[in-house]
Amino acid sequence: MTLNTNRLSFTIPGTEQWRMTSTYDKEKEKEYRIFVYQPKGTPPVDGYPILYLLDANALFGSMVEAVRLQTRKPHGYDPIIVVGIGYETDEPFDLEGRFFDYTIPASGEELPLRKNGMEWPKVGGADLFIHFIENELKPKIEARYPINKRKQALFGHSLGGFFTLYTLFNKTDAFQTYIAGSPSIWWKNQYLTSLENTFCQTFKENKYQEEKSLFIGVGGKEKKSMIEDARDMYDRLLAQNMNPFRLDFRKFDEEGHVTVLHPLISRALEFFLGKKD
Repeated sequence: MTLNTNRLSFTIPGTEQWRMTSTYDKEKEKEYRIFVYQPKGTPPVDGYPILYLLDANALFGSMVEAVRLQTRKPHGYDPIIVVGIGYETDEPFDLEGRFFDYTIPASGEELPLRKNGMEWPKVGGADLFIHFIENELKPKIEARYPINKRKQALFGHSLGGFFTLYTLFNKTDAFQTYIAGSPSIWWKNQYLTSLENTFCQTFKENKYQEEKSLFIGVGGKEKKSMIEDARDMYDRLLAQNMNPFRLDFRKFDEEGHVTVLHPLISRALEFFLGKKD
């Protein structure tokens, strides 16, 4: 038997990636790696639902393969487009990039000591990052792909989960569905809890006609405080009895902070796209 050792690059069918230079930060231009999955076939009349994914260097492949498997007919979900926002690295995470983009400003006194004893990276760019998504990235995506603006989701984990909740509380209309995995609610002495109260009051006053939805997931083997923070936020939001606001929570008992990602992806798709046929 002859073994053909010619190397072939591997790509997931239906995917592409491209670089995008953002000018949203006046201090410097910023390079992003944008990953996109578009299903084959004729698009729906209203366009595809679309899921925007943070930490795409680490999660895009897992998310897209889950989508490709779980949208197979006759029993799968309807197809969707996935847009991953990543960084110019071949590592799973760009720590400096995500620490800045996913967080709000916080002083050293407002943050815990890091386990490695090092100082925190530069933080506080969440509002700039929201501006980038809404005013730079989305227009490019909407010009290139047939998407349904009424069915948009944001998926973030850990600090990305913090950013997802921060976006929901501050720019509710940016997406219809929010998936916050293992959210870092602890950031800046649980600053999100103060925004939560304002969000609930504003949501009730606005009398939304369009449903908003939030899924919070956390691993059962994560830090006790991480689990409690996520569960407590879910309980408080649930008690508000807001309408139309769909809310769900899941603790994945056997999973830790990283291993929770794959079961979280499947539950997030079910939450976003509904029960399978």
